[in-house]
Amino acid sequence: MRTLLKHLIALAACAAGLIPTLALAAPVQLCVDQIAFPSADGRVLGHLPYGDALTSDMVAAPPGFALGQCLIQRAAAVDLTRLIRATREVPEIAGTLRAVSCYRSIERQRAVFCGPVGPGKLYANALERARVVAPPGYSEHSTGYAVDFGLRPAPGCPDVDACISLTPAGRWLLAHAREYGFELSFPIGNPQAVTWEPWHWRWVGTSPKASGAATARAVFAKARTSFPAKPAVVDTADSWLHIMRQPPNPFAPISTPTAAPIPTPIKP
Repeated sequence: MRTLLKHLIALAACAAGLIPTLALAAPVQLCVDQIAFPSADGRVLGHLPYGDALTSDMVAAPPGFALGQCLIQRAAAVDLTRLIRATREVPEIAGTLRAVSCYRSIERQRAVFCGPVGPGKLYANALERARVVAPPGYSEHSTGYAVDFGLRPAPGCPDVDACISLTPAGRWLLAHAREYGFELSFPIGNPQAVTWEPWHWRWVGTSPKASGAATARAVFAKARTSFPAKPAVVDTADSWLHIMRQPPNPFAPISTPTAAPIPTPIKP
Protein backbone atom coordinates (compact mmCIF):
# COMPACT_ATOMS: atom_id res chain seq x y z
CA MET A 1 0.00 0.00 0.00
CA ARG A 2 2.79 2.39 0.92
CA THR A 3 4.66 1.60 -2.31
CA LEU A 4 1.51 2.17 -4.33
CA LEU A 5 0.99 5.53 -2.63
CA LYS A 6 4.53 6.60 -3.48
CA HIS A 7 4.03 5.72 -7.13
CA LEU A 8 0.73 7.57 -7.25
CA ILE A 9 2.42 10.65 -5.81
CA ALA A 10 5.23 10.28 -8.34
CA LEU A 11 2.81 9.96 -11.25
CA ALA A 12 0.96 13.06 -10.12
CA ALA A 13 4.23 14.97 -9.96
CA CYS A 14 5.17 13.78 -13.44
CA ALA A 15 1.82 14.91 -14.78
CA ALA A 16 2.44 18.33 -13.29
CA GLY A 17 5.81 18.48 -15.01
CA LEU A 18 7.73 18.65 -11.73
CA ILE A 19 9.92 15.55 -12.18
CA PRO A 20 11.14 13.38 -15.04
CA THR A 21 9.54 9.96 -15.40
CA LEU A 22 12.91 8.23 -15.02
CA ALA A 23 13.17 9.52 -11.45
CA LEU A 24 10.35 7.32 -10.12
CA ALA A 25 12.71 4.70 -8.69
CA ALA A 26 14.79 7.04 -6.55
CA PRO A 27 12.74 9.21 -4.20
CA VAL A 28 14.57 11.31 -1.62
CA GLN A 29 13.02 11.78 1.82
CA LEU A 30 13.48 15.46 2.69
CA CYS A 31 11.07 15.84 5.60
CA VAL A 32 8.71 13.46 7.41
CA ASP A 33 5.96 14.11 4.87
CA GLN A 34 7.95 15.50 1.95
CA ILE A 35 9.71 13.52 -0.78
CA ALA A 36 11.33 14.63 -4.02
CA PHE A 37 12.90 12.98 -7.04
CA PRO A 38 16.39 13.69 -8.37
CA SER A 39 16.71 14.97 -11.91
CA ALA A 40 19.10 13.41 -14.40
CA ASP A 41 22.04 15.51 -13.17
CA GLY A 42 21.44 14.61 -9.51
CA ARG A 43 19.73 17.82 -8.49
CA VAL A 44 16.75 17.85 -6.16
CA LEU A 45 14.31 20.73 -6.60
CA GLY A 46 17.04 22.65 -8.42
CA HIS A 47 19.81 22.09 -5.86
CA LEU A 48 22.99 20.05 -6.34
CA PRO A 49 24.00 17.39 -3.78
CA TYR A 50 26.69 18.11 -1.17
CA GLY A 51 28.11 15.94 1.59
CA ASP A 52 28.68 16.88 5.21
CA ALA A 53 32.08 18.43 5.97
CA LEU A 54 34.20 17.29 8.88
CA THR A 55 34.10 19.76 11.75
CA SER A 56 37.75 18.93 12.38
CA ASP A 57 38.56 20.69 9.09
CA MET A 58 36.96 23.93 10.25
CA VAL A 59 37.70 26.83 12.56
CA ALA A 60 35.66 29.57 14.17
CA ALA A 61 35.17 32.79 12.23
CA PRO A 62 37.10 35.88 13.41
CA PRO A 63 35.85 37.22 16.79
CA GLY A 64 32.99 39.68 16.57
CA PHE A 65 31.99 38.63 13.04
CA ALA A 66 29.44 35.89 13.72
CA LEU A 67 25.89 36.29 14.94
CA GLY A 68 26.02 33.14 17.04
CA GLN A 69 28.33 30.32 15.97
CA CYS A 70 30.14 30.42 12.63
CA LEU A 71 32.38 27.55 11.62
CA ILE A 72 34.15 27.74 8.26
CA GLN A 73 36.75 25.69 6.41
CA ARG A 74 40.26 26.54 7.58
CA ALA A 75 41.45 27.66 4.14
CA ALA A 76 38.39 29.87 3.60
CA ALA A 77 38.83 31.47 7.02
CA VAL A 78 42.13 33.02 5.90
CA ASP A 79 40.48 34.91 3.04
CA LEU A 80 37.42 35.70 5.13
CA THR A 81 39.70 37.39 7.67
CA ARG A 82 41.31 39.40 4.85
CA LEU A 83 37.88 40.41 3.56
CA ILE A 84 36.72 41.59 6.98
CA ARG A 85 39.89 43.60 7.49
CA ALA A 86 39.42 45.22 4.09
CA THR A 87 35.89 46.37 4.98
CA ARG A 88 37.25 48.07 8.09
CA GLU A 89 39.22 50.37 5.81
CA VAL A 90 36.01 51.62 4.20
CA PRO A 91 34.45 54.19 6.57
CA GLU A 92 30.96 53.78 5.13
CA ILE A 93 30.77 50.08 6.02
CA ALA A 94 33.45 49.58 8.67
CA GLY A 95 32.35 47.17 11.40
CA THR A 96 28.90 46.46 9.93
CA LEU A 97 29.42 43.15 8.13
CA ARG A 98 28.39 40.01 10.04
CA ALA A 99 27.91 36.28 9.45
CA VAL A 100 24.28 35.21 9.67
CA SER A 101 25.07 31.57 8.85
CA CYS A 102 28.16 29.53 7.95
CA TYR A 103 28.54 25.75 8.24
CA ARG A 104 25.29 23.86 8.78
CA SER A 105 25.25 20.09 9.12
CA ILE A 106 22.83 18.11 7.02
CA GLU A 107 20.67 17.45 10.07
CA ARG A 108 20.66 21.12 10.99
CA GLN A 109 19.72 21.91 7.39
CA ARG A 110 16.83 19.47 7.68
CA ALA A 111 15.43 21.40 10.63
CA VAL A 112 15.90 24.74 8.84
CA PHE A 113 14.29 23.42 5.65
CA CYS A 114 11.43 21.39 7.09
CA GLY A 115 10.38 23.60 10.02
CA PRO A 116 8.14 26.00 8.05
CA VAL A 117 6.85 23.40 5.55
CA GLY A 118 3.40 21.83 5.77
CA PRO A 119 -0.33 22.55 6.06
CA GLY A 120 -0.99 25.96 7.57
CA LYS A 121 2.71 26.87 7.57
CA LEU A 122 4.67 29.44 5.57
CA TYR A 123 5.41 27.00 2.73
CA ALA A 124 2.87 24.45 1.52
CA ASN A 125 5.43 21.94 0.29
CA ALA A 126 9.13 21.22 -0.31
CA LEU A 127 9.01 22.64 -3.84
CA GLU A 128 8.03 26.09 -2.56
CA ARG A 129 10.58 25.95 0.24
CA ALA A 130 13.43 24.94 -2.10
CA ARG A 131 13.18 28.21 -3.98
CA VAL A 132 14.63 30.02 -0.96
CA VAL A 133 16.40 27.32 1.09
CA ALA A 134 18.28 24.21 -0.06
CA PRO A 135 16.97 20.80 1.01
CA PRO A 136 19.04 18.75 3.46
CA GLY A 137 21.94 17.10 1.67
CA TYR A 138 21.82 19.73 -1.08
CA SER A 139 23.09 22.86 0.66
CA GLU A 140 26.42 24.59 0.08
CA HIS A 141 26.42 25.36 3.79
CA SER A 142 27.10 21.71 4.63
CA THR A 143 30.47 21.99 2.82
CA GLY A 144 31.76 24.60 5.26
CA TYR A 145 32.68 26.95 2.39
CA ALA A 146 29.52 29.09 2.29
CA VAL A 147 28.74 32.24 4.27
CA ASP A 148 25.48 34.19 4.53
CA PHE A 149 26.39 37.81 5.18
CA GLY A 150 24.24 40.22 7.17
CA LEU A 151 24.51 43.71 8.63
CA ARG A 152 24.56 45.11 12.15
CA PRO A 153 22.98 47.44 12.79
CA ALA A 154 20.48 46.35 10.15
CA PRO A 155 19.58 49.48 8.13
CA GLY A 156 15.93 48.59 7.65
CA CYS A 157 17.01 45.45 5.81
CA PRO A 158 16.29 42.04 7.39
CA ASP A 159 18.74 39.15 7.22
CA VAL A 160 18.84 36.95 4.09
CA ASP A 161 16.96 39.47 1.99
CA ALA A 162 17.85 40.84 -1.45
CA CYS A 163 17.73 44.36 -0.01
CA ILE A 164 21.32 43.82 1.16
CA SER A 165 22.34 44.53 -2.44
CA LEU A 166 21.13 48.11 -2.04
CA THR A 167 23.26 48.80 1.04
CA PRO A 168 26.85 50.10 0.93
CA ALA A 169 28.15 46.83 2.41
CA GLY A 170 26.16 44.73 -0.06
CA ARG A 171 27.41 46.78 -2.99
CA TRP A 172 30.96 46.39 -1.69
CA LEU A 173 30.56 42.60 -1.62
CA LEU A 174 29.27 42.55 -5.19
CA ALA A 175 32.25 44.62 -6.30
CA HIS A 176 35.06 43.11 -4.21
CA ALA A 177 34.19 39.73 -2.61
CA ARG A 178 35.71 37.79 -5.50
CA GLU A 179 39.05 39.50 -4.80
CA TYR A 180 39.06 37.41 -1.60
CA GLY A 181 38.01 34.15 -3.24
CA PHE A 182 34.24 34.40 -2.70
CA GLU A 183 31.66 34.18 -5.48
CA LEU A 184 27.87 34.64 -5.59
CA SER A 185 26.27 31.20 -5.89
CA PHE A 186 22.77 32.23 -6.96
CA PRO A 187 22.69 35.29 -9.27
CA ILE A 188 19.58 36.91 -10.68
CA GLY A 189 17.63 34.60 -13.00
CA ASN A 190 19.82 31.58 -12.29
CA PRO A 191 18.75 28.41 -14.17
CA GLN A 192 18.43 26.49 -10.89
CA ALA A 193 15.26 28.53 -10.20
CA VAL A 194 16.65 29.54 -6.80
CA THR A 195 15.85 33.04 -5.63
CA TRP A 196 18.53 35.70 -6.09
CA GLU A 197 20.71 35.54 -2.97
CA PRO A 198 23.13 38.50 -2.81
CA TRP A 199 23.90 37.54 0.79
CA HIS A 200 25.09 33.97 0.02
CA TRP A 201 28.72 33.57 -1.05
CA ARG A 202 30.85 30.45 -1.48
CA TRP A 203 34.63 30.34 -1.20
CA VAL A 204 36.69 28.83 -4.02
CA GLY A 205 39.99 30.64 -3.48
CA THR A 206 41.50 33.52 -5.41
CA SER A 207 43.32 31.11 -7.76
CA PRO A 208 43.72 27.35 -8.23
CA LYS A 209 47.11 27.58 -6.50
CA ALA A 210 45.74 29.19 -3.33
CA SER A 211 45.95 26.95 -0.27
CA GLY A 212 42.86 24.74 -0.11
CA ALA A 213 41.36 26.14 -3.32
CA ALA A 214 41.76 22.93 -5.33
CA THR A 215 39.61 21.04 -2.81
CA ALA A 216 36.93 23.74 -2.73
CA ARG A 217 36.83 23.94 -6.52
CA ALA A 218 36.47 20.18 -6.76
CA VAL A 219 33.47 20.35 -4.40
CA PHE A 220 31.82 23.02 -6.54
CA ALA A 221 33.00 21.75 -9.94
CA LYS A 222 29.50 20.84 -11.16
CA ALA A 223 28.00 24.10 -9.91
CA ARG A 224 30.76 26.23 -11.44
CA THR A 225 30.59 24.63 -14.89
CA SER A 226 26.82 24.11 -15.23
CA PHE A 227 25.46 26.99 -13.11
CA PRO A 228 28.18 29.68 -12.98
CA ALA A 229 28.28 32.17 -10.15
CA LYS A 230 28.02 35.90 -10.86
CA PRO A 231 30.09 37.74 -9.74
CA ALA A 232 32.47 34.79 -10.07
CA VAL A 233 36.12 34.18 -9.31
CA VAL A 234 37.67 33.92 -12.77
CA ASP A 235 41.24 33.09 -13.65
CA THR A 236 43.10 31.67 -16.61
CA ALA A 237 42.95 28.09 -15.40
CA ASP A 238 39.21 28.21 -14.87
CA SER A 239 38.50 29.86 -18.20
CA TRP A 240 40.50 27.21 -20.06
CA LEU A 241 38.70 24.46 -18.14
CA HIS A 242 35.36 25.98 -19.16
CA ILE A 243 36.37 26.08 -22.83
CA MET A 244 37.66 22.52 -22.77
CA ARG A 245 34.36 21.25 -21.31
CA GLN A 246 32.16 22.94 -23.90
CA PRO A 247 30.26 20.34 -25.98
CA PRO A 248 30.66 20.57 -29.76
CA ASN A 249 28.13 22.81 -31.46
CA PRO A 250 25.88 20.57 -33.60
CA PHE A 251 24.70 23.59 -35.60
CA ALA A 252 28.14 24.84 -36.57
CA PRO A 253 28.58 25.09 -40.33
CA ILE A 254 30.53 22.25 -41.85
CA SER A 255 33.39 23.47 -43.96
CA THR A 256 34.06 21.51 -47.12
CA PRO A 257 37.74 21.22 -47.94
CA THR A 258 38.68 22.78 -51.24
CA ALA A 259 40.35 20.43 -53.65
CA ALA A 260 43.84 21.39 -54.73
CA PRO A 261 43.98 22.73 -58.28
CA ILE A 262 45.16 20.31 -60.94
CA PRO A 263 48.46 21.55 -62.35
CA THR A 264 48.51 22.40 -66.05
CA PRO A 265 50.78 20.04 -67.99
CA ILE A 266 53.88 21.70 -69.33
CA LYS A 267 54.13 21.32 -73.09
CA PRO A 268 57.43 20.02 -74.35
